[in-house]
Amino acid sequence: MVDAVEISEGSLPLCKSQEVVGYRLVNSKFPPIGLFDDVTSLDEFEALYALQALTNPRLRNEAGDLGLIPHNQIPFGIRGCSYATAPFTHVNPDGSRFSDGSFGVLYIADALPTAISEVRHHQEIYWKNVPSLHFERFIFRGLKCLFNEQACRDGLALQPSHAIYDANDYRAARTLGRELRKQQRVGLRYHSVRQTGATCWALMTPQFVLDIIQTTHIEMIWNGRIAQVNRLSAVPIK
Repeated sequence: MVDAVEISEGSLPLCKSQEVVGYRLVNSKFPPIGLFDDVTSLDEFEALYALQALTNPRLRNEAGDLGLIPHNQIPFGIRGCSYATAPFTHVNPDGSRFSDGSFGVLYIADALPTAISEVRHHQEIYWKNVPSLHFERFIFRGLKCLFNEQACRDGLALQPSHAIYDANDYRAARTLGRELRKQQRVGLRYHSVRQTGATCWALMTPQFVLDIIQTTHIEMIWNGRIAQVNRLSAVPIK
């Protein structure tokens, strides 16, 4: 791996405006957030949230921290709004490749196998650190995403040997992620680190997501390692 050569978001070319189909996995233990999918506008959301807050003590846990995302960036009215918004209101405090844990990122892969490879890697690291976990079965929802990569910076201009693609050291990537967020860029298109030749996106806002639907279930079997990955079934699309 090369040294952590500094790079600014402004030095990367912008992606053209075009609709892209991508894929991601979410753990089935996290249900969709009904509040985001029940309304079609910001005004409706704020009115419904205020009403439910009076009677639903679990609302904060369900909707997450709404202070982490400008409400005008939530793509109300699209199919799968909750899937698009959840990564920004339920932030992993441990962070990710392009986030230090203080803000959310919506990660999308170019194909389902790429999404599986990315999730498999990180889940295996997590499960290895769970005491006494000898055997378990985990189910993930496979999501198909449609979004516009307009105003994403193009990290494909960088070689896979660049520091932002380090397999384990995220410092350079997180520096770039903070700058993208500070400059209010949509996100970054970049080389997948876990699937050679594949492409991923790190979206810093859900506002250009057009549609997210569940299309399948993926099963991962843990037996000291991820011993199997199975596609359980296709989900009928309504």
